[in-house]
Parts: sequence; structure tokens; C-alpha cells
Amino acid sequence: MSLDTHPVSGQPRRRSSTDTPASTRRRRRTAPSIGDVAAVAGVSAQTVSRVSTGYPGVRPETRDRVLAAMDEVGYVPNSAARALKHGAFRTIGVIAHQLGRTGESFTVDAVLDAARQGGYGVTLVDVRTPTTEDVSEAVAGLADMAIDGLIIIRAESSTPEDLSLPPHIPVVVSDSHFAGHHPAVATDQDAGSRQAVEHLLGLGHRTVSHLAGPADSLPAVERETAWRQALQAAGRPVPPPYRGDWTAAAGHTVGARIAQDVAAGDVTAVFCANDLMALGLYRALYEAGLQVPRDVSVIGFDDVPEAGYFWPPLTSVAQDFHLIGERLVQMLVDQIDGGQRPGERVLLSVELVVRSSTAPPPGA
Repeated sequence: MSLDTHPVSGQPRRRSSTDTPASTRRRRRTAPSIGDVAAVAGVSAQTVSRVSTGYPGVRPETRDRVLAAMDEVGYVPNSAARALKHGAFRTIGVIAHQLGRTGESFTVDAVLDAARQGGYGVTLVDVRTPTTEDVSEAVAGLADMAIDGLIIIRAESSTPEDLSLPPHIPVVVSDSHFAGHHPAVATDQDAGSRQAVEHLLGLGHRTVSHLAGPADSLPAVERETAWRQALQAAGRPVPPPYRGDWTAAAGHTVGARIAQDVAAGDVTAVFCANDLMALGLYRALYEAGLQVPRDVSVIGFDDVPEAGYFWPPLTSVAQDFHLIGERLVQMLVDQIDGGQRPGERVLLSVELVVRSSTAPPPGA
């Protein structure tokens, strides 16, 4: 702080911030203000404040002009100030595990899109493992932050009884075993797996082998259980499942064993728990000199966008990840707005998309 002398007393005086030249004050200011937005939009600061806080009594054309001015000057409304005034931060917490996996990444992307459309920001936490301890720790950390509600993308090994969730924060879970405890959104794994098995049996295969996902994954367990029950219901033999870890690399490694069984005539059809493992299986079969579907039929699960570009194009069980994200956000926002939905469960349907990777068994 600089010193100069008083013009009357001649004594040194401290220079206050109001003595700083206007040009210097302008250079020091880094963040745009409501006044900057008002000047660009040609409205009052009060109108800008009303737009930023979601006040309904602003004409649409004025609101659009203010929002455009906010984008132009780079103004971001203060969420903490809005929360103090309205009791809401307009932010959703999301806990996920292994974002590199297809289901998790697509679901989180859908949640982000749905939250953005609803005017909510997202604070995302990727836990190391889906254990009760890690998920509970992530929940506690998010509960201390500025969030209005919480979405958990598959708690996996956590149980509804063991998982510690704050009672004052609305929660929605993308996990069927939380149904009855918290609002939940799940895909009909059972129906999808049965459709895959019945399609292959309908083509004339005596039985269907299964390349299963990890034993500690709930969707993998549900798909494996439904596969087994579908074969039993049809009176067909249930071969021991092969086991992978969702990755194409695992599909390729396990696929080498499957290729041997195909060559021996023991396997004519394989239902894979996801499309990536089916991709790895494709390569293992190709390396063994086998062709799909001439020597073996293959079905996947998820129907990723690339499934139609495998060669041959992969028959797969399609689940709508975008709809999952929309429903998760919708159910959470309904709770935030005061609509209580204890124990509600939404079960989303699936569809078997038949392409050219399935055919009658060899010699049929």
C-alpha cells in the first residue's frame, strides 16, 4: 500500500481503494459481473438477476437476450447465492464405478445430458471399487458439497442395508437390488437374456453356451441366471459357463478355449454377456480358422453403436442407455421438487436386434 501526504496537514496518509485510478481497478477485475451482462443485453441488473435465478416473470425474448449476453461476456451465475435464496444448488451428485465400461460410461453420459437439459450441473465421483466402504465414503463426501440430490450408478457389492445414505438428500439408484429401498431404474436383464437364448434355440441349436461377465457384477449375475433358467425351461442341457471380465481382451483369451470347443463340435452357439467380449471372441474364432455364423452363432448384449459394423454384424440385446439417464434424472428431480417416491422401481424393456451373426447350426 503506497503512502502520500495530506494536501492540508502535510502528514503521510494511506491510499484507500477508492483512490486507485479507474483504469487500474478495471484491469484488476477478472470476472464479469451482472452489470456487464446488463450493459450488453440492454436491460437492468435486476432483470439479469431474475433470469439467473429462474424467476418466471421475464418475457421469453428478454430471457433469451440476457442468456446470450451471459454467454458473450462469460458470466456464470453464483450457485451458492441462488441456494441461499431458493434453497437449491441446481447440482446433482453422481457416483459411478469403472467409467471405462460400456454400461457405466453410456449411462453417465446420458445422465449428464438429461441434467444439462433440466438446468442442473453434475458433480461426478468415480469410486475405486463398488464396495460398501468406498461408496459410503463417496456419498459422505458429496453430501458435504453443494448438491440437491444423488444418483448412484450401480452400487454393485453394496447392499441397501449396509450402504450409509444421508436421509436429507434425495437418492436414485441405477441398480435393481435397491428396489424397495430407494427409487431405482433398471434394465430388464432377464427378458433380454431369455430373448437371446430363445432366438438361438429357435434356429435349431441344441443348447447355448454362455460367455459370462464377472461373478461380482449384478448385471452379469442376472444375465447368467436368466440364460440358465431359459435353457432349463426348454429342457435343454446347461453347459458350464465361460467367464470373462467385460473386456474385449477377456473375450479373446477365453475365446481361444471356446474356439477349441467349437472345432470339436461341442459348441454351436454362444451368448456373450456384452458386446465387447463378443468382439474378442470374434477375433479368437477368426484366428482359429472358424467363421461366424457358419461354424458358430454369436449374440452380444448392449447393442453398442459399433455392433452393426462388426463382421459379420452382431446380433445383440439393445438397452436404451439414454432413456436410463433420462429416467434417473427425472425421478431425482421429482424428489427434489417435493414428490416422494419411496421404493419406486422403473424396469426398462430391451429389444433383441437380429443381424447376421446368428444362423442355424452347421449341417442343419
